[in-house]
Amino acid sequence: MPRDPDQRRPSIVDRLSVPQEVHLRLMRVRPALIKLDAYLREAKGAGYPRVRVIHGKSGGIMKAAVREHMTGHPLVKRYYDASPAEGNGGVTIAVMK
Repeated sequence: MPRDPDQRRPSIVDRLSVPQEVHLRLMRVRPALIKLDAYLREAKGAGYPRVRVIHGKSGGIMKAAVREHMTGHPLVKRYYDASPAEGNGGVTIAVMK
């Protein structure tokens, strides 16, 4: 009997086909959150322990929406500000469950 696909170990092909970051800059909030959900599912399937969510710095509206959306998200263990080397205030790092 085949194993549950959600429980399988990700292959190198899985990881190569999914980037380690998602770009949400210049998007409206609703489409950006839909894109974020789809990306988080792909990143989970690729087995990434953490990913970069690039929302930009402009006014902080997208950053606030992204963080509110990831709070309690079933695929996100926690999130934190990116370091200056990782993108500073325009990027949030999401740690996957």
